[in-house]
Amino acid sequence: EVLGEDKLMAILKERELKIYWGTATTGKPHVAYFVPMSKIADFLKAGCEVGHCHRAVTFSFVTILFADLHAYLDNMKAPWELLELRTRYYEHVIKAMLESIGVPLEKLRFVRGTDYQLSKEYTLDVYRLSSVVTQHDAKKAGAEVVKQVEHPLLSGLLYPGLQALDEEYLKVDAQFGGVDQRKIFTFAEKYLPSLGYAKRIHLMNPMVPGLTGSKMSSSEEDSKIDLLDRKEDVKKKLKKAFCEPGNVENNGVLSFIKHVLFPLKSEFVVLREEKWGGNKTYTAYEALEKDFAEQFPPVASDRSIFVLTQVVHPGDLKNSVEVALNKLLDPIREKFNCPELKKLSSAAYPTPSKAKPGEKGTKNSEPEDVVPSRLDIRVGKVISVEKHPDADSLYVEKIDVGEAEPRTVVSGLVHFVPKEQLQDRLVVLLCNLKPQKMRGVESQGMVLCASSVGEPRQVEPLDPPAGCCAGERVYVEGYEGGEPDEELKPKKKVFEKLQADFRVSEDCVAQWKQRNFLTKLGTVSCKSLKGGSIS
Repeated sequence: EVLGEDKLMAILKERELKIYWGTATTGKPHVAYFVPMSKIADFLKAGCEVGHCHRAVTFSFVTILFADLHAYLDNMKAPWELLELRTRYYEHVIKAMLESIGVPLEKLRFVRGTDYQLSKEYTLDVYRLSSVVTQHDAKKAGAEVVKQVEHPLLSGLLYPGLQALDEEYLKVDAQFGGVDQRKIFTFAEKYLPSLGYAKRIHLMNPMVPGLTGSKMSSSEEDSKIDLLDRKEDVKKKLKKAFCEPGNVENNGVLSFIKHVLFPLKSEFVVLREEKWGGNKTYTAYEALEKDFAEQFPPVASDRSIFVLTQVVHPGDLKNSVEVALNKLLDPIREKFNCPELKKLSSAAYPTPSKAKPGEKGTKNSEPEDVVPSRLDIRVGKVISVEKHPDADSLYVEKIDVGEAEPRTVVSGLVHFVPKEQLQDRLVVLLCNLKPQKMRGVESQGMVLCASSVGEPRQVEPLDPPAGCCAGERVYVEGYEGGEPDEELKPKKKVFEKLQADFRVSEDCVAQWKQRNFLTKLGTVSCKSLKGGSIS
């Protein structure tokens, strides 16, 4: 997407365009970074003066600015003591990425955010901006970029304002970034003129879906392939990647081909054994996507069906991406195979020490994974509903969750859901909380409900897809595997940590970190509470 295309064309009639790209020095860059890298190569070929900044600076050629200060402001994703090391790591690895796709480094200039963001003039503009920006607009602008938590830090609200000011202090015509930056870009267009600064042009590239189907993220290990992953790790991750036959939506494997491999090579070769039709070269992505989409369900287990119809098998697609991706990664691995950069990588991203068996973890112990698969969430059917004998606001329900006996569950839904609307309906039940007495009645689960954000408060039980049976597993997209805890320990607050990221989408779909709640029959939803919380 382009915002400000008329201004863009007007500038190009007179001179080269000055552009910058920014990224904060937080988690390790992964293969999705090849998308902006390949686009920067395009800009250079087109004669642009690109400011490549992890917040960027652009004077001449391409300037890459490492936004070290932003990395700290974003919910302290990068501890202050590691910022210097991570900035050096980013500079080395991004140079290696650009070299691997043939971009001449002499056209690049690298700058750090703290080189100018701590100046008197910049700091004064931060204060000036904070006097006109509302808390609502700052939070909304960072919603897709800044880590969202239940009790956000003030630093996260400053983040969009600093990114907007970078456009002025880098003296650029345009800022380039992923579509996840769009709200920050429109924020900058709204507020920079209020300080007397020009509105800039904004260019956006698509986001590559992760291997699990959602956005590829440094913080989600299963969704990404690191630039320094070993070949065997690449094979293992691609093997597990979401690449359903015929499904071209949220397909990270296909998307990587479209946005990285095709732009770099202008073609893609699907590698196949002769008995399955031999190699096939595609010179247009659309043709590859069309062939992949033409699949035949259940009989797909018979491999010959793919040959007869000349469509692309997911296994061949993954193997071919693996070969092409390793060609891009080999020069980066080779560069980092020296003692100096190995030491830098370990220092910038230290592995937390683990407690020895039998010992309690220290402050530096590796934290246990808090992932949705630890929750035992099931479809339940309400068999009976009665008012709690000692509490006017509570129901006592008997809910079938596919066990020998129904569970007794106490829910505070009296003021929100009529009794007759609960009777015989399907609900979503969290089953591995520690049983707890509520006004004398032991509750053996929690009915998950959507709640409105404002007043008056509205509550709606989550709805499983029609046709589900009692006891069916409910899982979060990308976390289908893994066994749930037998019982969640209250002191570890596993549910509370995960629940902080439960939300209802604008389509009324229940989500965790923008990943859908699913059963084998489809998505879990609510009736009407868009943007609500889930508890």
